[in-house]
Amino acid sequence: MQRRALTLALLATPFALQAAEPVKVGFLVKQAEEPWFQDEWKFAEQAAKEKGFTLVKIGIPNGEKTLAAIDNLAAQKAVGFVICAPDVKLGVAINRAAKRHNLKVMSVDDQLVDGAGKPIADIPHMGISGYEIGKQVGAGLLAEIKARGWKLDEVGVLRVAYDQLPTGRDRTMGAADALKAAGMPAANIIDAPQAKTDTESAFNAANIAFTKNAKFKKWVAFGLNDEAALGAVRAGEGRGIKADAMLAIGIGGSQTALNEFTKPTATGFFGTVLISPKRHGYETAVAVFEWATKGKTPPAVTLTSGVLMTRQNQADIRKQMGL
Repeated sequence: MQRRALTLALLATPFALQAAEPVKVGFLVKQAEEPWFQDEWKFAEQAAKEKGFTLVKIGIPNGEKTLAAIDNLAAQKAVGFVICAPDVKLGVAINRAAKRHNLKVMSVDDQLVDGAGKPIADIPHMGISGYEIGKQVGAGLLAEIKARGWKLDEVGVLRVAYDQLPTGRDRTMGAADALKAAGMPAANIIDAPQAKTDTESAFNAANIAFTKNAKFKKWVAFGLNDEAALGAVRAGEGRGIKADAMLAIGIGGSQTALNEFTKPTATGFFGTVLISPKRHGYETAVAVFEWATKGKTPPAVTLTSGVLMTRQNQADIRKQMGL
């Protein structure tokens, strides 16, 4: 009898070990080095710790690495993943790979699209209304232009553009439209296309624009993120356009912005529309975990809002947002 009990116990052991294995959820981001994505990962890690799953973080700078990462997650027996893809047009390939491996998938920040450029309906998404966030940037710029006593027709407007990303175009067009609606001459709005979404690319794009439009002595600048706005500020400083003649507002509320706010002297980087990386990191990771383990399907689309954070109010705002 004892021998039979021992045999049964041994047979049960592999299943017991298998049951004890932690649930794994992937979190794939296009530019792992960017502060925004670092923050998302930090809050996703917090979710994993609190909910009892393991987070697998993978950087996916291109399409090849994206599909390899999905295969990697399947090999690790993950249950699903959150993704901000390097190209939203990879949506069909990502969806196909996820289905092949029976992985739940949710997009964050940039919504995945099909071959016709339409959002893929069966991939839940958490993002922002890029156009509305852009309008918040425009409103913030207008308020400060007024506070400084600047005349709209004397101000150059630098739209650091990354139009190949739909949310990037939405954000910058929202800001531009808000300025035009207030009376900013359309001819004053200068496009500065950037090759990538980092500070260096924005710096290079802004430098060219400043060279071609030297008639403007006062400038406002914006782009799809904090790095775009900061690149414009740095380029302006290199041309003698100081904080009293430069006004830039970013988007994201990332460490890039916080570093600028803590400098002893204020720069032309006036503010940032803070989007909550906590919601985008924590809530998406939990959503995929609960979808896979409890059958709780996330909402099709969740749009988060932003708030203008400046050097003056950043401590209070961050506290309010749980940062």
